[in-house]
Amino acid sequence: MLGDSCERLLELESESIDLSCYSPPFSSLYSYSDSLRDMGNSRDRNEFFQHYLYVIREVLRVTKPGRLSAVHVMDLSTTKSLHGEVGLSDFSGEVLRAHQDAGWIYVARITVRKNPQAASMRTHAQGLAFAQLHRDSSKTRPVHPDYVLVFRKPGDNVVPIRSDVDNDTWIQWAEAIWDEPIPASRDEFLTLMGEYWDRIIKPDRLNRPPLSAIWDDIRETNTLNAKAGRDERDSKHIAPLQLDLIERCVRLWSNPGELILSPFGGIGSEPYVAVKNGRRAISCELKPSYWRTAVSNLRRLEAEMSAPTIFDFMEESA
Repeated sequence: MLGDSCERLLELESESIDLSCYSPPFSSLYSYSDSLRDMGNSRDRNEFFQHYLYVIREVLRVTKPGRLSAVHVMDLSTTKSLHGEVGLSDFSGEVLRAHQDAGWIYVARITVRKNPQAASMRTHAQGLAFAQLHRDSSKTRPVHPDYVLVFRKPGDNVVPIRSDVDNDTWIQWAEAIWDEPIPASRDEFLTLMGEYWDRIIKPDRLNRPPLSAIWDDIRETNTLNAKAGRDERDSKHIAPLQLDLIERCVRLWSNPGELILSPFGGIGSEPYVAVKNGRRAISCELKPSYWRTAVSNLRRLEAEMSAPTIFDFMEESA
């Protein structure tokens, strides 16, 4: 659905959605468009949450009783130029409280671990730099993790979710920390991180089994192609949600054939994963270039899923 989610969500029937999974605009961290309707262009945090609270309430309205909403967030850095000091603001906590104020039941906070060296190379954050460590470590900081906040709509779930996750996988997934995986080989790591293999990953990590308290297959790089969705007026990059993370939420908290909602669809990551895993999906996106890319991604997936395989030809010949 092309348009403002505050308007397009009104078109959805009450209690028609089985699961919502999405990443909201992170206040003013990323500017996705020059539209006044873009929540990322809010003047301040209060204005952002006035806008976002409306979406939270609408998602609650369209969700079936007893069903869940999985919201991907992170805490946000403060800067000297904008905030007067360098630090961290509790954005994830504010999102949590906004959902509770709207009537959602807070179920869980899942931490998605990040590699600090990879984050340093990607963001050039001074607090993660080796140079800062040796110059003045009072200005260093741990890498900021991502979070998945899980909320439940009050009421009884009428249709039980019959997950296809086996017991061993559930033991791993039920932990509250998900980790990005250790690369399977030096070549794989070099593909992702270039020349930093020898300095960043110690050889013994390759043969180490996953820790029991870690979800070890959330890969920061496993996303849909964001470049196709950008236009020449973009001032900052689009940050699509990791496909691994979406798949886990979809498989854990919905049944095949059920309807998944993303009110901030972007380039279509959530509906892409939902459809690929046998669900139906609906999403809203304000920016036309992102919406066109989402449509293209879903049409490509539809073609791939409908393409015949060698087994189809074998059955026909038989």
